[in-house]
Parts: sequence; structure tokens; C-alpha cells
Amino acid sequence: MDNVSENKGKYAFIASVVSSLALVIIFAVLSFAVNGSRDVPLYSQVDIIAGMIFVFMLSMIVAASVWPGIIEKWMK
Repeated sequence: MDNVSENKGKYAFIASVVSSLALVIIFAVLSFAVNGSRDVPLYSQVDIIAGMIFVFMLSMIVAASVWPGIIEKWMK
């Protein structure tokens, strides 16, 4: 029984990290595309990287509360 709950935690953590990284990649691609399409860049590289860190942290908070319930339903 312990092994099953331990695996749920591992799967939830992996799903949270993967979904957060996917959102960071989407954010980076869109922000670089918008910034590159302008004659005068709207944001600096530091702003974009700080935004990527911010998106990762917020999405980890949300994903860490959403994924465990989904994994638990899936493993039943």
C-alpha cells in the first residue's frame, strides 16, 4: 500500500514539472516572437527570463494542487 501512494506522489511531481515546463516553453516562444516582430523591442532579455521564472513558479503552485487528484483518479 505504501508503494502505491509513493508512486502517486512521484507521478504527480513529474506531471507538475512537465506541465510547468511546457507552459514556460510556450511563454518563451510567444514572448520572443512578439518581441522579435517589433522594430523596437518591448521587453529586454532579463524581463523575458524573469517572466519565465515567474510563470514556472505560479504554474508549479497550481499544478501541484491539480495533478494529485487527477493521478489518484487515474490510478484507481
